[in-house]
Amino acid sequence: MDLLTRKAWSPYLAGIIIGLLQIPAFLLIETALGASSSYVTVSGMLASYLDPGIDKIDYVARHISATGKNWWQVALVIGVAIGAFLSMKISGAVRPRISPIWSRALGTASPGKRYAIAFVAGFIMLYGARIADGCTSGHGLSGTAQLAVSSMIAVAAMFAGGIATAMLALRRI
Repeated sequence: MDLLTRKAWSPYLAGIIIGLLQIPAFLLIETALGASSSYVTVSGMLASYLDPGIDKIDYVARHISATGKNWWQVALVIGVAIGAFLSMKISGAVRPRISPIWSRALGTASPGKRYAIAFVAGFIMLYGARIADGCTSGHGLSGTAQLAVSSMIAVAAMFAGGIATAMLALRRI
């Protein structure tokens, strides 16, 4: 079977490929894989059009400077979204619109309410990622590859949070 038309790749193969992406990232632009900083780069650039003085804030200035490190993560996030879409189209994989677990929790919520809840939940996750100074890809892939203690703690907390959330959603707690 052709690799591109499979509904799912081997997690071992996918892990190896993602792990190997660390090498060009470190060699070419001296940065690791990560995604949450791309939000700061894009939103900081958009905010700088409304408030040209925003670059006086050190945190924003570091992320909106036109460096390969900042725009690499933006390109990575865009590439992941495009790649996921193309993978879905090429493989013919179809997923239900909303899982039965969340259907029970939301009842017959309108699509607008579901999108609003998804937006708020995504914002909370992004806010947490910025507080943790990295997201699941930054800490989970790059940080643990570098044996960073903070990343090991962050990944353990992410797994604990994910397990607790799943158990709550399944009403097993």
